[in-house]
Amino acid sequence: MRKNILMAVIAASTVAIPTGALAQRLPAAVIAVVDSGRIYSEGTACAAARTQLQSQQTALQNRQKALADQLRPEGQQLETAVRGLNGKQPDAALQARIKAFQDKETAANRELQQGQQRLQSTQANVLRQINERLNPIINQAMTARGANVALDVDATLAHGQTVDITADVLARLNSALPSVSVTPLPQQQQQQQQPQGR
Repeated sequence: MRKNILMAVIAASTVAIPTGALAQRLPAAVIAVVDSGRIYSEGTACAAARTQLQSQQTALQNRQKALADQLRPEGQQLETAVRGLNGKQPDAALQARIKAFQDKETAANRELQQGQQRLQSTQANVLRQINERLNPIINQAMTARGANVALDVDATLAHGQTVDITADVLARLNSALPSVSVTPLPQQQQQQQQPQGR
């Protein structure tokens, strides 16, 4: 009997605590929407950087084609010479030519790989510079509109134009960041961005 009374008192005391007293009251969400695709395509610094990055990509593709054009005739000659042996081992002179060609191929592949890594590093550096300025600008524009949450337009199913702060963000970004450095990341940042274990 005493046990039942004690259980009833405990049950009553847990029911008596209002749930609102335990939960933290949060303000209602006031949402702003930003079209990041438009920011990255129309931003002054973004557009200028994109043009330079495309130019670097084209230069790398042209270099790849030039190296392939240089190596192709020699590779075809060596292939013909090896086929002409009908399964026999190549002599020392042909082996030396094959080795020299393989070294050229390796050097060309290394050059192209380094060029690709440099281009990727440059792209990462451009994005880093833009995002360093963009995130605080989004917060400023959001606060100016009385919003406490910002979403990318791609994260919404529908929204009214009154919550879209893209034009404001774009104007502020163009003013704060007219250009960016289109160069590879500084060495220290490149090492930080590489996956662990490399």
